Amino acid sequence: MPAPLYPQATTAAEITANLAHINARIAAACAACGRDAASVRLLPVSKTVPAERLHYAYEAGIRLLGENKVQEAYDKWQALADLDGLNWAVIGHLQSNKVKYVARFATEFQALDSLEIAESLDRRLQQEGRRLDVFVQVNTSDEPQKYGIAPDEAEAFIRALPQYNSLRLRGLMTLALFSDDKDAVRRCFIRLRELRDCLQQQNPAVAELSMGMSGDFELAIAEGATTVRVGQAIFGARRTPDSEYWPGLVPGGH
Repeated sequence: MPAPLYPQATTAAEITANLAHINARIAAACAACGRDAASVRLLPVSKTVPAERLHYAYEAGIRLLGENKVQEAYDKWQALADLDGLNWAVIGHLQSNKVKYVARFATEFQALDSLEIAESLDRRLQQEGRRLDVFVQVNTSDEPQKYGIAPDEAEAFIRALPQYNSLRLRGLMTLALFSDDKDAVRRCFIRLRELRDCLQQQNPAVAELSMGMSGDFELAIAEGATTVRVGQAIFGARRTPDSEYWPGLVPGGH
């Protein structure tokens, strides 16, 4: 029986080794396209990883974790409150009834695709006396089951965001097509980069590109990713399929 693609990392040493391997791959991908490795941020994705195992991640030097489900993230934030400097990025779709939680604990929200959510977040953040970095999620694969605004709606959407003073726009995020066709995957990344380049002429705050996961982050780096979201290659394969976190998607992903 073949070894799993991503063995479970259950100690700080194993997580440290996986981080080193991923960072080496990031450096190689940057070198291949003439980029500085420091221009790419690794966001470890800890969805389904139990809080007790995240103590090992902290020991390995991780200080920012990405989560898809708000309740799961909020519970972990509470369980790990004793870990100084540990921050949380919510990278999955946000329902209006969970806005209050994100406003309370997250430092980043990477799936903004609704002005109603923007307004609710802004109101809650003002009550909390906090601000929040946000990425606008764009559906670059045109798949109807995916969240995210259409690329041709991005300009008007971003033009409306400055009225929400508690939100700090950082850039764009996308989920590429889940496919073995690398050219099709790459087209999603190219589309986001070209959209960013266009929008940035009017709004310099649209600077970052969050794109690329465990199976495709080198392609994303080649097309300009500034944040790559990697989970399974750091923590090990998940038993829970990605379809539970990303509606309509096949297993794989982060």
